[in-house]
Amino acid sequence: MDTSLFDEALGSFEKKARDAKETGWKHTTLSGEKINTVYSPKDVEGNDFLCDVQFPGEYPYTRGIHPNGYRGKVWTMRQFAGFGTPEDTNERFHYLLDHGQTGLSVAFDLPTLMGYDADAPVSDGEVGICGVSISSLQDMEILFDKIPLDKVSTSMTINSPAAMVYAFYLAVAKKQGVDFGKLRGTLQNDILKEYIAQKEYIYPPHPSMRIIVDMIEYSAKEVPQWNPVSVSGYHIREAGSTAAQELAYTLADGFAYIEACMERGLDVDDFAPRISFFFNSHLDFFEEIAKFRAARRIYARRMRERYGAKSPRSWWLRFHTQTAGCSLTAQQPENNIVRTALQALAGVLGGTQSLHTNSMDETLALPSEKAVKIALRTQQLIAYETGVINTVDPLGGSYFVEAMTDKMERMANDIFAEIDSLGGVINAIESGYFQKNISDAAYRYQKEVERKEKIIVGVNDFIEENEKVDIPILTISPDVERKQKARLAELKNGRSAGDVADSLKALRYAAENQQNLMPVLVEGALKYVTLGEMIGELKEVFGVYEEHAVF
Repeated sequence: MDTSLFDEALGSFEKKARDAKETGWKHTTLSGEKINTVYSPKDVEGNDFLCDVQFPGEYPYTRGIHPNGYRGKVWTMRQFAGFGTPEDTNERFHYLLDHGQTGLSVAFDLPTLMGYDADAPVSDGEVGICGVSISSLQDMEILFDKIPLDKVSTSMTINSPAAMVYAFYLAVAKKQGVDFGKLRGTLQNDILKEYIAQKEYIYPPHPSMRIIVDMIEYSAKEVPQWNPVSVSGYHIREAGSTAAQELAYTLADGFAYIEACMERGLDVDDFAPRISFFFNSHLDFFEEIAKFRAARRIYARRMRERYGAKSPRSWWLRFHTQTAGCSLTAQQPENNIVRTALQALAGVLGGTQSLHTNSMDETLALPSEKAVKIALRTQQLIAYETGVINTVDPLGGSYFVEAMTDKMERMANDIFAEIDSLGGVINAIESGYFQKNISDAAYRYQKEVERKEKIIVGVNDFIEENEKVDIPILTISPDVERKQKARLAELKNGRSAGDVADSLKALRYAAENQQNLMPVLVEGALKYVTLGEMIGELKEVFGVYEEHAVF
């Protein structure tokens, strides 16, 4: 290309663009990053194709970890489900599997997420409300009744009590006669993001990290197809972060887990291939695609160059995507179907391995069966009717997308340097670094919405007066709590008190003597020790975390 002619043409265009009339709203990404009127070869002139972009399936995997993308296997359609009793959710699981879902994803209620049994006083009014209630192995057996665990892949969104819930799942497999080597699935189990964003923590950071390393070590040896950690940026984004913050904070958390495992003495190639990631797909279409592409490139380079991983599978960043719950509106809820479809398409074009599409009614209640079916059909329409799976990374080579990908990588590296300067992720958590930056980003965006610099259809523009929402709403009966408490009381009366006491004593001993907790937890689960009892025993050893407020 004649550079003098190109520069002349670019200068002419830029003058015309400056003189042209534009609309009043901000032409920035959702994260507040400035967007040029147009992008050209000049914006990617420092880009080396073979070094920075490459072909799909080739290091650094900017364009995807597999050479044939979805031509080889369509992403796993994994709808998040869980409400009421284990029987209620088991019925929903069978419904989803019958309608074409290819993996299960469990949502737990708030008491379970916080490590409380259904009969704890603090659980009153919350049992089964925002997810399924699980207090013991008995509940987990009912949850997976007539679902062979060697035939499905199961994801569980659980963090502080993840080790105990994992133990329940493994105990179900043992009672089904399923070899642990055949189990496939993922635990979220990302405690660092709890301190940063979601706040469902129990123990202080250091013992929490020890538990996660125990789980990674145990899984690498005993459950080789299981992903013991899904490092989650989703909740960081839902809390109000920018795309670059979600990217950098998530990867920083992942690197912290990897370093902790290496400090334990584990070989990086023995565990890294089973660490996965979980990202949000928000509404700024191209920003999200660039974020996913940059994530793969950053991760591959760090794994090979800093941690010395030898296996290409250790360089692969594999991730699940969920569409942005915080983007959904109670106003004109049918619009959420369109929002979700666009977010899902961004996840697909970004190369996700599995996908959850939110339901249109989730700002109002847990999703109804009709809404769940529409959300699943959205994925199926993208996969089988749009043609986007026919070629890998179809936006690769776009001046805009490549420039955005490069910018995402630069911004993330700058954030990594800030975290390192604070002494690492845990020190940054304790200093309030993450919390303050997310709060500032959320405040900036809210002010843009209030000034109508960013439009939300049905909220700050295109409003319908006297709107009536006419969609079915799922309600949870108070009978759920009564049933769960009654079941738990019957369980406690019928089990061996001596077995429970011995199991809790063994758990305390393992915790105090730096033994891996997982074998003891599985044995305790088989003796029907409850979630709350296990959590309570470890609270006495590890203590309870209290966050320092940041203003």
